[in-house]
This record gives sequence, C-alpha cells and structure tokens, in this order.
Amino acid sequence: MTALWLPSPEGRVRHTMAGTAVPAPPAQAPRSRVMLAAAHVVADPLATGSPGDPAALDWDATLAYRRHLWRYGMGVAEAMDTAQRGMGLDWPCARELIERSAAEAKAVGGRLACGAGTDQLAGPARTLDDVVAAYTAQCETVEGAGAQVVLMASRALAALGRGPDDYHEVYDRVLKQVSGPVIVHWLGPMFDPALDGYWGHTDLDAATDTLVRIVAEHPGAVDGVKVSLLDAGREVALRRRLPDGVRLYTGDDFHYAELILGDRSGHSDALLGVLDAIAPPAAAAIHALDHGDVDRYRALLAPTVPLARHIFGAPTQYYKTGLVFLAWLAGHQDHFRMAGGLESARPVPHLARLFRLADQAGLLPDPDVAADRMRQFLAVAGFSQ
Repeated sequence: MTALWLPSPEGRVRHTMAGTAVPAPPAQAPRSRVMLAAAHVVADPLATGSPGDPAALDWDATLAYRRHLWRYGMGVAEAMDTAQRGMGLDWPCARELIERSAAEAKAVGGRLACGAGTDQLAGPARTLDDVVAAYTAQCETVEGAGAQVVLMASRALAALGRGPDDYHEVYDRVLKQVSGPVIVHWLGPMFDPALDGYWGHTDLDAATDTLVRIVAEHPGAVDGVKVSLLDAGREVALRRRLPDGVRLYTGDDFHYAELILGDRSGHSDALLGVLDAIAPPAAAAIHALDHGDVDRYRALLAPTVPLARHIFGAPTQYYKTGLVFLAWLAGHQDHFRMAGGLESARPVPHLARLFRLADQAGLLPDPDVAADRMRQFLAVAGFSQ
C-alpha cells in the first residue's frame, strides 16, 4: 500500500494508506432521520482572494459538490456558516449561491434549506426595525427561490439587543411574516464569538428558556431548532422541552452519532457541517438505522467521530479549512484555495493529522490521488519526504 511521511507535533510519522472503500450512494434516501449537510463553497482559484475581498466562487465545482451530497440522500443547508458566511461569503454572493443552488435542487429533486440573516446591513444596526427589515428581505429571497428558511443567528441583533425582550420582539415579528415553517438556528460563540450572549443571556439555561418561549408562541411557524453548542446534555434537555412536532436539528459536530441515534425519549435530526465531509458513511449509517441495524449504524459512524472532533477543534470557527482540504484530497475539487485566504487558517500538522483520520474513516475514494496531493501540499509547506 502507498505510504508517506507526515509531520506531527512529535516529529515525523509514517502513514500507510488504509485504502478503505467509500460507501456507494444508498438506493433510498434516509427515512428515519432528516439529514441536512451544511455545504462548503469552492473558491475561484484565479480570483485575488485577499482577506476582505468579496468572495468569488467556482460555480461549477460548488454546485457539483451539492449534487454529490444529494446523490447520497442528504438535504443541503446552503449559504450558512460552513459556506464561510460571515467569514468570506458576503450577502451578494450568498444570494447568488442560494438562487443557483435552488435551481439545481429543482432539477434533481433535492431538499434545500438556506440561511437568512442580517449580514447585508452596511454597518451596525441602529434599531430593532433595521434587524427585522434585514431578516425579512433575506427570508423573501430564500422563499422566493423555493427553499426553506434557516433563520440564522444575527450578529447585528447580538450587538444591539439589550435583553431577551429585544430577541422576543425581533423573532416574533419575523416569524409572523414567513410563508412556511423555518429552522431557527442557535449558533454558539465557539463557532462565532460575536454571538456570545445570544437570546439576551450569557447564562445558557436562561437563554434556553427564551428560545423555548419564542418557539412555543409560534405554532406552525417553526419546523425545528438547530443547536450548535457542542453540549450533548444541553441539547437533549432542550429536545425534550420543544413543543410536539418541532424537530431538534443537531449541530453538534462532536456528539452527532449518539444524538442522532437518540434514546427512548426521542432523537435529534441533523443539520451539520461535518456531513459535508462524511456524507457517504453517514448515508449508509442512516440506511442501516432505517432497517433497525443499530450495530452497523455505530460501526459506520464511529471512525468518523475522531475526524470530526479534530476538524472542529478549537478555534472551532476555522473548521471550514479542514472541510475544504478534505474535499480536495477526496478529488471533489482541483485546488485547496478558499475565499479570504482561509486555507491558511490551520497549521500543517493539523492538516496532516486530518489526512490520516480521513483515510482511517474511509473518506478518500482514490488513496493514491489523495496521497499524491498530500505530498504536493507538504512539499509546498517545506516538508520533504
């Protein structure tokens, strides 16, 4: 088997490729769980791509990746944190991404949910009216494209809000205007430090109370709540408090295997960035769960968990770099460049370990191609074989 030397904090490590086969797309889409993969974007490698520049995307490669996810029975969560929303992807590019992805979804019959936020505001919001107007405009774009709204957490509201009553007013007004049930997203500060104190509280128990109250007061307007706090116990407790018919979409890229499996009181569905990377084994695992084969479900997902915890390790907001690196290794795109130069956000030993874990998890369709690309990357980084 192919072998190569990799850098690590302890020195050089020799890695022999495992060559584990990547699961083929299942014959049927998942039935027992709703699975939405938050998808990354592929930058145009010939664009300037400097930090602060407007994002320029390779549209063919970006949309091809969404077709890959749909082939595996995943729904796509578009224009969200994983797509570098707020970290390179501005609203004009996000709007075009939503519209293009919606056209692709209609062509293949794929499920699509899209992020609606407030990031088109030119500066800090001055009033709650500004926040509501921004949310409303983006919701209209998403619903006009025929997609489901994911009501993203708002940096503008986090900066402006003075307490839970302000959050209640904004969400009440927005939820009364949407056409169809939305997914409300609680993104924790480990993913975006600007969202610390969301729902008007730094105390997470009090913040949870505000969220539950808002959801309960809008029956029919909320399909589910996506929680990205990396706290499995807190997610389960929230799941048990949600009104009947409201889903809990896990955003926990550390504990997703156990949360999706669930317990006697219920389970979480998923809207996850890690599904961007692990769609093949995840689809096979849910297919096994559909048929009551819990042992196979666990066996398929277990090797992906160490990889996920590594990709989403602190500082967590730079997980996008790992997802794009893995997509390049797996042959889904022909370069490792990102909007805003974010490919430099993780050190070389981190990406070398990611390569090892991805190989062990069976996520590299052509081990020789992956190894060759890893050698090229290491050579540019000054690490010779």
